[in-house]
Amino acid sequence: MEKKSFLTKEELTEVTKKYPTPFHIYDEKGIRENARKLKDAFSWNKGYKEFFAVKATPNPYILQIMKEEGCGLDCSSYTELMLAETVGVTGENIMFSSNVTPAEEYVKAEELGGIINLDDFTHIDFLEKVAKIPEKICCRYNPGGVYKVSNSIMDNPGDAKYGFTKEQIIEGYKILKSKGVKEFGLHSFLCSNTVTNEYYPMLARTLFELAVELKEKTGANITFINLSGGIGIPYKPDQPANDIYAIGEGVRKAFEEILVPAGMGDVAIYTELGRFMLAPFGQLVAKAVHEKHIYKEYIGLDACAANLMRPAMYGAYHHITVPGKENLPLDHKYDVTGSLCENNDKFAIDRMLPKIDMGDFVVIHDTGAHGFSMGYNYNGRLRSAELLLQPDRSVKLIRRAETPKDYFATFDVTEFTFKDR
Repeated sequence: MEKKSFLTKEELTEVTKKYPTPFHIYDEKGIRENARKLKDAFSWNKGYKEFFAVKATPNPYILQIMKEEGCGLDCSSYTELMLAETVGVTGENIMFSSNVTPAEEYVKAEELGGIINLDDFTHIDFLEKVAKIPEKICCRYNPGGVYKVSNSIMDNPGDAKYGFTKEQIIEGYKILKSKGVKEFGLHSFLCSNTVTNEYYPMLARTLFELAVELKEKTGANITFINLSGGIGIPYKPDQPANDIYAIGEGVRKAFEEILVPAGMGDVAIYTELGRFMLAPFGQLVAKAVHEKHIYKEYIGLDACAANLMRPAMYGAYHHITVPGKENLPLDHKYDVTGSLCENNDKFAIDRMLPKIDMGDFVVIHDTGAHGFSMGYNYNGRLRSAELLLQPDRSVKLIRRAETPKDYFATFDVTEFTFKDR
């Protein structure tokens, strides 16, 4: 699958007259079309709802788009709850899935009327102590062990810090029911960024079978099952993409085979997708500002790992293109780097690219999820602006770039003063 820049070299030249690089830019048209495709793929389930993972792209303009497309929001912190509230998403349109949860976050989630998804057995007593046990609640399940799809190890839930064991969730449902819970949900997240149509249907079978067992052993009224996230994207151009319609059909088949015969055909299916919803529709745009010729060839950008952490943190692949040079041969091998005083601040290692000249735009693809949101200020580097490419091809600023004044703002408790830029 060919990956292209959202904007041509000429368009970028115009945009950067007003908004200098680096910046993250999001494609609104692509985001909306993808949200509608997901909804269509699960339209067989009457209660289906996507709860967009705020952590992936915590910008109110993006969240507003999700809201307009009928999505709820998956929040995991106090400030994410505040973001949801700001764009008018409240009540059961919020799924609050957190871990090691501070008391004030449960209080805020209860205040907004969100659905609380408990991560641990001990959180039952904690929630009752700091807030109250609601009549509708969800519990997160961790099956332990190693999770395989087609004999390939996908992840290791047994090493993950999340969720109840099977024994704990059975006992937890009994306790919660005794405390007045009338509606239950079941949730699990077992694998991240899977590029296979098999993962969601397999997860669905695991949760559907557990739901039937929970109903039989506890008498709980299970009204929804949340398949959470895990549907990935093809970061590399030669990777096949997930087929969301095949995935939806696989879940439907499991639903018909397991839940319907158990008299649970009215259970709603929820999802909490971040990467699938946004990653392909965001790009980090930077400029080549330095080149270095030592033991390897280096291209230095005006962006760094503070703008996109995934390559430094995970060794993750992000495709790179050079607008205006799309048809030139990929005959130069570069390490593409940022300016942090860390040797892992590299967007690409030994990447074959066209010859890059100073001042060239460099586009790093698939940064729409877990891109800007994982940014940080190491080395005093400042976080970039975020732009929205609107359907009419106009570009809107949806978050300004940080300034030194922002960086120094929390030193207002000291006797020191800092000059503004």
